[in-house]
Amino acid sequence: MPKILVADDEALIRRLVGDFLKKSGYDVIEAADGREAVLKFRETKDISLVVCDIMMPEMDGWEVCREIRRTSNVPIIVLTARTQEFDELVSFESGADDFVTKPFSPTVLVKRIEALLKRAARETHSISSDAITIDGLVLNTAAHTVTLSGRELELTIKEYGILERLMRNPERLFSRDKLLDDIWGVDFEGDPRTVDSHVARLRVKLGEWGELHLKTVYGAGYKIEVKRN
Repeated sequence: MPKILVADDEALIRRLVGDFLKKSGYDVIEAADGREAVLKFRETKDISLVVCDIMMPEMDGWEVCREIRRTSNVPIIVLTARTQEFDELVSFESGADDFVTKPFSPTVLVKRIEALLKRAARETHSISSDAITIDGLVLNTAAHTVTLSGRELELTIKEYGILERLMRNPERLFSRDKLLDDIWGVDFEGDPRTVDSHVARLRVKLGEWGELHLKTVYGAGYKIEVKRN
């Protein structure tokens, strides 16, 4: 039974959405504010989708999206009574997959949830289930996990994305701009050096493996070197 996290400071909204989801066969976890939402997301295994209000105490919905996106690609639907274009844009920039304005039809919301879950399932199914293995480091694209000598590493979404691109193409040099386009998107307008900081943190997490294999070609980019016997 898919688990849906519903975060809204209005108990009536949580109950309304929760009742419709339960009738549709979903398991519902509720949170009354943003901080509780992040805590329950971290504590609960296998949450399939998040429904999140923007205007919540403790931590707003945009902050919740950003926190979740640090470690997960789970689909997120944002709920809000605000209808300005700015709010919609910030929601998508924060990592939301869909945007629903209040008042809304619970039946339509459930259909949107079903559509997002189906899309997520198709995307997962389209990725090769074969693991990529290089000298004891295993990247499992189906499970979205990385293990090193049997120990699972905790990587952010961006760190995982960088590592996947490099491991799929060993010895290929990726420029900073190429990694930005592939992982952050062509519309990214932040500091391009964010790639450097992500690679630096990734190398630390990989330890000795990172020192041996994750190479910086100064002025050009990054690549994975494969040891030759």
